[in-house]
Amino acid sequence: MKVSVVIPVFREGEIATLLADLLARPDAGALEIVVVDGAPGQDTLSRIPAHLAQNPRLSLLASPPGRAVQQNAGAGAARGDILLFLHADTRLPDNAFSLVRQCLADPALSGGAFSLGYAEASAGLAFIAAAANARSNFTRVPYGDQAIFLRRSVFRQLGGFPALPVMEDLELMTRLRRQGHAIRILAFPVRTSGRRQLREGLVRCTLRNLFLRLLYHLGVPAELLAGLYLRHGG
Repeated sequence: MKVSVVIPVFREGEIATLLADLLARPDAGALEIVVVDGAPGQDTLSRIPAHLAQNPRLSLLASPPGRAVQQNAGAGAARGDILLFLHADTRLPDNAFSLVRQCLADPALSGGAFSLGYAEASAGLAFIAAAANARSNFTRVPYGDQAIFLRRSVFRQLGGFPALPVMEDLELMTRLRRQGHAIRILAFPVRTSGRRQLREGLVRCTLRNLFLRLLYHLGVPAELLAGLYLRHGG
């Protein structure tokens, strides 16, 4: 099964390192990477060295800003059987592509995600990751920074990510669960950046995010939540 990795970016400084890591993986196989830049000047795409940009497994796209919009654009251009949505500040575990293929070799599964982990060594971040993993294993609704992957046919059936400024990942996976699709949360963790949490303060950032998710589940419009998220450091 061919895996297409869709990476939405907006003024990312470490894109070359991420792409080099993905392309060098021995289990990549028939891998496709689609980078979708939402910045007006496509400055992230301009940071990709020529030797990477010319790789036939890499596609570079421009899109209006917004993670949902960018991921839908990337998914629309992708040709793989499996779509894996990867945030630019997240690194996949070793053998990630083999793990994804093994997971979806089970025809009863429509997708999955990895467990959450942080790149920085911090007891507070480790606690947040453990709590988030317990939540996603219980609810079967993983976060976007857990590198969600879906069969392309299922993603199309769902209509892609909803056009929301925030919470697009939770809405998509909630819709998936409500329609009776089974997923698997893999025990292997990604390593995502915890710099924002450490900069803001772990307690403040965690409480804010929990409060915003509660408001979303209570029906507060995502557009209003996006304003609150950005206003308070998101």
